[in-house]
Amino acid sequence: MISSVTPAAGSTGGGTLVTLTGSNFIQPSAVRFGPILATSFTAVSATQITAVAPPGNGTVQITVTTQGGTSNGVAYSYAGAPALTGITPTTGPASGGTVITLTGTNLLAATAVRFGAANATTFTVVSATQITAVAPPGSGTVQVTVTGPGGTSNGVAYGYVSAPVPVVSGVSPGQGPAVGGNTVTLTGSGFTGATAVRFGSAPASSFTVVSATQITAVAPPGSGTVQVTVTGPGGTSNGVAYGYVSAPVPVLTSVSPGQGPVGGGNTVTLTGSDLTGVTAVTFGSTPAASFSVVSATQITAVAPPGATGPVQITVTGPGGTSNGVTYFYVGVPTLTGAAPAVGPVAGGNTVTLTGTNLLGATAVRFGSTPASSFTVVSATQITAVAPPGSGTVQITAVTPGGTSNGVAYTYVAVPVLSSLSPTEGPLNAGTTVTLFGSGLTTTSTVLFGTTPASFTVASDIWVTAIAPSGPAGPVNVRVTTPGGTSNSLVYTRVAAPGI
Repeated sequence: MISSVTPAAGSTGGGTLVTLTGSNFIQPSAVRFGPILATSFTAVSATQITAVAPPGNGTVQITVTTQGGTSNGVAYSYAGAPALTGITPTTGPASGGTVITLTGTNLLAATAVRFGAANATTFTVVSATQITAVAPPGSGTVQVTVTGPGGTSNGVAYGYVSAPVPVVSGVSPGQGPAVGGNTVTLTGSGFTGATAVRFGSAPASSFTVVSATQITAVAPPGSGTVQVTVTGPGGTSNGVAYGYVSAPVPVLTSVSPGQGPVGGGNTVTLTGSDLTGVTAVTFGSTPAASFSVVSATQITAVAPPGATGPVQITVTGPGGTSNGVTYFYVGVPTLTGAAPAVGPVAGGNTVTLTGTNLLGATAVRFGSTPASSFTVVSATQITAVAPPGSGTVQITAVTPGGTSNGVAYTYVAVPVLSSLSPTEGPLNAGTTVTLFGSGLTTTSTVLFGTTPASFTVASDIWVTAIAPSGPAGPVNVRVTTPGGTSNSLVYTRVAAPGI
C-alpha cells in the first residue's frame, strides 16, 4: 500500500527522484508511473522506496508491484518547465529589498526564485503566470530564474544600480483629512525612478514623478502624524512629517450665477459651510482658474473653460471633498435670421429672431439700443419689439454664454405721397394711376379707400397702380411699407355722361 509520494510532481522529461512511503514493500518487482516502468527504483525498507520517474505528461498513478500483488495508486503530475516572459521593475538598489513581479508560464509550485546564484529574500506564487519576489542584495546585472517541479526557467535580466538614496526635504500641504484623497507635493532629490511613496506604512493612493526633485502623491486614509518616504533604485529616503486632521468635510449649498460661457472666465460665488482652509475648487474634473476663500461660508472662484452642459462644482479642504453643486456651461449664442428684417424708424414692430443657444437671454440689442422688450420662446427663437432707430443696424442677443453674432435689421422711413396722375378716372377698374412721393421702394400695399389695388414699384419715388372699380366720388389713396402708412391723396371716380 502507498500512502504518499514526495515530490508529487516533476519534469515531463523524467529523471525526478521521488520517495514512496507506505507498507508491505517486500521484494518489489516493479514501480510504474501509469503504465510506464520507473527508470530505476530502490527498496529502502518495507515502508519506503525511492524511484526515478520516467518521461511522461499529465497526471498519472504510481503503483508498486510485489509478490503480494499491485498496490493502490497515488497521483503524480508531470509539470512543464517554468518559462519567464517579463520582470517589473527591471532595476533596483544594490542593497536589495525591491519587490519585483515575474510573469510567465508553469509557475505554480515554484520551489525557488534566484537572482543569479542568490535566492530571493522571499517570494509568493500568485498564480500559474505570476510570482512576486523580494530582491536580495547584489550588484551588476543578473539573471532571475524560477525553479519548479518541471525544472528551472530561462532567465530574465535584473540590474542592480548604484543610485543615490532619495532625500525628501518638504511636503506641501503638510496635513490633510483623515479620509485621504488630497494631493501633496514632495520636494527633495534623487526622485528619478521612484517605485513607492508611503505615508507611514501605507502606500500613496497614487503618485507621479514630476522630476528628480518633485513628486505629486495622493494621500491614503490615515490618522495622527506619519512620516512620508520615497523609495527608489537607491533605497528609501528619510521621512518628513504629514499630519492627518479630523476637520469637518466642507458643504456647498449654492453657486451664483449657476451658469456661464464655455470659454470660462466668469466669477461665481459659492456658499456653504466649513469652507475655511479649502485647498482646491474643481468644475467637474477641472480646477478653477483661481479662487479666494472669503469666509467659512463663502468662496469666489473663476470658472475654467468647459464643454456645453452641466458639471458639479466641489471644494476640497482639510476635512475632505464637499458635495457638488450644479453649474451649467452655456454655448455662445448664434443668430441666423430676423423676420421681418425691416421696420419703421419709430420702432414698435415685433421681430422674430432665430438661432441657437438662446435660452437664458439677458438682453437683445438693435445696434447699441436695447429692444423695447423681448421674450425667449425657446433655445432657437426670441421675439423682440424693435426700439426707434435709423439706417441698418445689427441685432445681437446676450446670454450667459456670451454675445451672439449680429443679423441685419433696416429702419425704414414712413412713405410720403406728393401727387397722383391722373387724379380722376371712370367708375370701372383699369385706369393706371401713377403715385409720386418718397420712401416707396418697399411698398407692400396700395389702397383706394379700403380696396387694395394691384401695383408695380418703379422706383423709390413712384409707383403705378391699377385703380379698382367703385362708386362715383372721391376716395383716399394710401401706400403701406414696413416704415408705416403714408399720407392720403384724393382720387375721384367720375360717372360716364348720359344722354
